[in-house]
Amino acid sequence: MTSPVVRTLQAVDIPGAAAALVEVHATDGYPVEGVRQPEDWINSPAVDHAWVAEIGRRIVGHVAVMRPQGEDAVALWQRQRGTEDIRVGVLARLYVTRAARGNAVGEALMRAAMAYAQQRTMRLVLDVMTKDTAAIRLYERLGWHPIGQATHHYGDNQRIAAVCYVSPAG
Repeated sequence: MTSPVVRTLQAVDIPGAAAALVEVHATDGYPVEGVRQPEDWINSPAVDHAWVAEIGRRIVGHVAVMRPQGEDAVALWQRQRGTEDIRVGVLARLYVTRAARGNAVGEALMRAAMAYAQQRTMRLVLDVMTKDTAAIRLYERLGWHPIGQATHHYGDNQRIAAVCYVSPAG
């Protein structure tokens, strides 16, 4: 087992992160959007902070904390809390190349994002497509709690069932 190096995404990393994204999409069908312009998707203005994982100087994974933009998970969490006045971020764009799996890359990326949120007294939410069972197992193993169901909309009016989660309390 090779331990990944997780660090903040830098501009120089974007091409490698984009190549890993395209690779993951080819093997897993994830993400369902963003693959046509992967560098723009990774470097979205909505990104608050992002990390990459490297093994042997090759980028093999990525995760981002995004500023809320009307996501179902944000609305569900705010409704459940009874207020919109809470600090919340959206954990998004988590992917790991198939060759790097089994090296705790996803967990290392998740822990970096969770530590970032905790330092800022922010709760993270996410939605995950129900088909992505490995991701769901990871979230639950790390203490994330389901908060409801949603429909993930993408492409030309395409939809897929999703489950929304909130990160564990700090």
